[in-house]
Amino acid sequence: MRLVIQRVKEASVTIDGKTVSAIGQGLFILIGVENGDTEADMEWLAAKAAGLRIFNDEDGVMNRNVVDVDGQLLAVSQFTLTASTKKGNRPSYMRAAGHELAVPLYEKFCARLSELTSRPVQKGVFGADMQCALVNDGPVTIIIDSRIKE
Repeated sequence: MRLVIQRVKEASVTIDGKTVSAIGQGLFILIGVENGDTEADMEWLAAKAAGLRIFNDEDGVMNRNVVDVDGQLLAVSQFTLTASTKKGNRPSYMRAAGHELAVPLYEKFCARLSELTSRPVQKGVFGADMQCALVNDGPVTIIIDSRIKE
């Protein structure tokens, strides 16, 4: 599993002109699920996301997590995070997990992140054509891959 986590001032997801999710200050998280990913991968990534200290403290040092700053959470499934660009110019999505694996891991990730942070996780709609808008704060963008833990 792969996450792209962005520290945001605000973020939203719109489908067919209707806003389905929106947050203020917090984390906007894109989630890519690959074939072979497991609940252990999901658990590790949820814990990393919940504890990630990328918000400034009173000294301007990134030393606080989303809970410390009373931030909000928005998680969106994005299969294109699994793209392979090794050959040619057209990305391959062969590593992307099918719905039977990706949907449960995405839903479990959101539920586990909510448990770990004691706050709701706003979501996109799996498989929908979504328009995502955000104001990246910093900018701060972190990529975490459960297959690269060192």
